[in-house]
Amino acid sequence: MLLEFTVGNFLSFKEPVTLSLEASSISDFPENTFKKGRYTLLKSAVVYGANASGKSNLIRAILEMGFIVSISAEMSSKGTFTVMPFLLNTQTETQPSFFEVLFLVEDVRYRYGFEISPAKVHTEWLYQAKASAEKPLFIRDGGAIEVSGKFPEGKNLDQKTRENALFLSVCDQFNGEISKKIMEWFVRSNFIYDEGLRGITFDLFEDPACRPAMLEFLEKLDLGFDEVQVEEEDFNPEGMSNYIPRGRRQGSFNLDWKKNKVVRFKTMHDQFDPMGRKVGKIEFDLDTHESSGTNKIFDLLGPVFDALIKGHLLVVDELDAKLHPLLTRALIALFNSDENNPRNAQLVFATHDTNLLTYGNFRRDQIYFTEKDKEGATSLYSLVEYKEDGAPVRKDRSFEKDYIQGRYGAIPYLGDFSQLFSKWQEHKKSLTT
Repeated sequence: MLLEFTVGNFLSFKEPVTLSLEASSISDFPENTFKKGRYTLLKSAVVYGANASGKSNLIRAILEMGFIVSISAEMSSKGTFTVMPFLLNTQTETQPSFFEVLFLVEDVRYRYGFEISPAKVHTEWLYQAKASAEKPLFIRDGGAIEVSGKFPEGKNLDQKTRENALFLSVCDQFNGEISKKIMEWFVRSNFIYDEGLRGITFDLFEDPACRPAMLEFLEKLDLGFDEVQVEEEDFNPEGMSNYIPRGRRQGSFNLDWKKNKVVRFKTMHDQFDPMGRKVGKIEFDLDTHESSGTNKIFDLLGPVFDALIKGHLLVVDELDAKLHPLLTRALIALFNSDENNPRNAQLVFATHDTNLLTYGNFRRDQIYFTEKDKEGATSLYSLVEYKEDGAPVRKDRSFEKDYIQGRYGAIPYLGDFSQLFSKWQEHKKSLTT
């Protein structure tokens, strides 16, 4: 379970900002929260902001931390990380990026983080809190790593840790019990930035226990088909590119390299005669015949159900892209539901869909905004933190209307376009005379 994520000096984030999934003391929509030990946590959080305000950078930062953890052990001594500091300041452009996450594993709270530049891990730390008191398991500062007696798996591994490798991943390589749990937490979380994780959808459709629920969900969406088939075919690298739509050639199909097979989704549609009588079925290939919105649904379907079934974290950038607002609401409602989310999976996503501020039934502590200052640095704040004349925003406010009117900030400030084309025509005329 995610409690907090903090990032600093990364992309548009100059100073550290924190996204918290710990519920505040407000009474809004208690069904959107759950108890885990001594913590009350949120089932979801939504991030709003103008284009280029940094909301996608927040999602990317969460993804980047998970990626760094996953590849650290596989990197060579010459390998580099893809972190990029805040470049609009002469001081921060040469300093490392900061990442930290607080989460629960088996009712124990861990705080893990690091400061990192492309070629070096500068600092790294891991704390554990079984009760209220937090105790360090290891602290790394430069080349020195101090290991607690409560973390015996890290003993004598400091000399085996390269400067461009995480100490946590080294401990995991040597079968450390705690480090393995933490690595698994990152691996189990699903992060979607540009493309969906179609392979997870394939896997769950092959699972007899999951397939009926996924088909029922698709049927309720009324997408024009009532049956989905999964088919295998021989892999042909040359022919494959001819009928995979441009822009969907990465991640749009599931390839089993060992069997040299490609697995594809086929949707079954009713076919009618000229009199409107149903005469049979016709098969559509998902990638080539269905809409981009339907393809987006299949990209999301696996990660969503995987998170709900296993109680994991799902992080998505632009959840609403290519989706009808009612469908976006339906996906979010799955997470904010006790019935459909019995294992308390969590969803964090960025969106431009302001309808959700009215109809998404979000608590004020679930709504976050990103906004850039005059120096180009992104700030992050929640609606429950926002103050109007020193007073908090009331829960009976019209959040969508207020946001569109700029009451909470985090919207684009557009110039006057009314004379744009007339001035262009005047300029064009002056060039020809």
